Amino acid sequence: MSKLDSKLKELIITFRKLRDPVSGCPWDKEQDFKSIASSAIEESYEVADAIEREDFEDLKAELGDLLFQIIFHAEMAKEKNLFNLEDIVDELNAKLIRRHPHVFDDGSVKDAKDSLRIWEDIKSEERSAKNLSSVMDDVPKNLPSLTRTKKLQKRATRVGFDWKNSEDIIAKVDEEISELKVEDKKSSKDGIAEEIGDIFFTLIRLSGYYDLEPEDIIRKTNLKFENRFRKMENEAKSMKSSLDKMNLEELEQIWQRIK
Repeated sequence: MSKLDSKLKELIITFRKLRDPVSGCPWDKEQDFKSIASSAIEESYEVADAIEREDFEDLKAELGDLLFQIIFHAEMAKEKNLFNLEDIVDELNAKLIRRHPHVFDDGSVKDAKDSLRIWEDIKSEERSAKNLSSVMDDVPKNLPSLTRTKKLQKRATRVGFDWKNSEDIIAKVDEEISELKVEDKKSSKDGIAEEIGDIFFTLIRLSGYYDLEPEDIIRKTNLKFENRFRKMENEAKSMKSSLDKMNLEELEQIWQRIK
């Protein structure tokens, strides 16, 4: 038995002790698929955060937390005789081989973009085999909104429903902003919400056109704003003041200096 096999077996034994009906942890014992579903999402974001910060010790810990969520679901499924961890690994391995014919078969690719195209083509064939009524059917509804938008747009693009170039997308952004201004003059809250949604949707398509990840874009923008705001607070302290004691003009002056 390899060290990895041994450690994985040890982890599963630990988990089963946590779920033991008699001596296990009260919290772990009462969990089910739905009650911990959000935990996997949270752990995934913490993994992404550690990567963003390039904190690899923290990344190691967060990947462990994410692995625990996989073990949790796999063992609960085993308890119900649905499937087990071995089934998950087998299905993943088969999928990776099936979606990489250029590695495991006699296919070939020109570059990473061509490799991704093959992956998406095979995924499309797999969806067709499920006899889904729409190309949108299996896009998870509980994905973060920006990620789900990108996936929906990618599905539409595959059947040719898309803008031809970035100029057309930017023109659509301008059009949606004009429509927002109309709704703003009418003070129509519902109309304003709808037009803001359309602007978001179009901007996400623009990011996809340039192969940019919307979640990454907004995360970096948030970080930039947070860092600049902290510098504003520090500058105010150096002036023996605080931001809440300044008027908007003074705040704007500090903001511009920080930029």
